[in-house]
Parts: sequence; C-alpha cells; structure tokens
Amino acid sequence: MDIKEKAAYLKGLYEGFGLDAAKPEGKLIGELIALVGEMAEKISILEDEITEVHDYCEELDEDLGDVEEYLCEEDDDFDEDDEDEDDAEEEEFYEVTCPACGETIYFDEDCDPADLTCPACGESFDCSCDGESCEGCSGCGEN
Repeated sequence: MDIKEKAAYLKGLYEGFGLDAAKPEGKLIGELIALVGEMAEKISILEDEITEVHDYCEELDEDLGDVEEYLCEEDDDFDEDDEDEDDAEEEEFYEVTCPACGETIYFDEDCDPADLTCPACGESFDCSCDGESCEGCSGCGEN
C-alpha cells in the first residue's frame, strides 16, 4: 500500500466513524486527514519527479562515460608522447672530446665509457672516469 492509499484509508475510517465535524475533536481530525491527503499527493508527485530525474542522470552518466572514453583515447596517445619527452629529459648525457680528431661526442649511461668509438673518425678510445685519468671527459669535471 502506497502513501496515497494509506491516506485514503484514513479518510475512509474517519468518515466511517461518523465523527461530528461540528465538534472541535471531529473538526481537528477531519483537517488532519485532509492535510495527510494533500501531503500524500505531493509526496507521490515528488517521487515521480525523482524517478524521472534519476533516469535522466543515468543517461547523462552513460553519455559522459562515452565522452571520457573518447577523450581518454586521445589523452593516452598524448600521455605516451609526454612520457617519451620526460624520459628524454631525464636521461643524462655525457660530453667527451675525441683525442684523435677533437670531435665532441655525446653518450648516455647505456654506453660503456671504456669502449667508445668516435663516429667522425672511427677511432676507439677509453673514457672511464676514475677521477685521475679523464682524457677528454667533461662529465665529471676532472679535465
């Protein structure tokens, strides 16, 4: 039984008791029953509106999910590019001058400084920094 049916049931009980509406008690109960009926009607209308708003919100949520999915696909591509740029910025490069031809050579942590080859002249040389023999190296500041 919903709230409107309960209000109608109370109104029926009131009318069935045959209370005198001229007496203060009868008038009070009659007015309360009328008020309960009006409140039940408004509550019923509000419940219907809430259901409608809830359904609309679910549709919006689904649409927003589609938009987020579309945008995230684009952002994923963008984020990968950003990560590559961040990785490039985080890599540490070392600068060495080739002892044979004087060409400046750049290498990163992945290269073995004990076995470097100059791309300009093809000469192999050692640039291992032990703090004493840093021939051509500017990575440690011990030139």
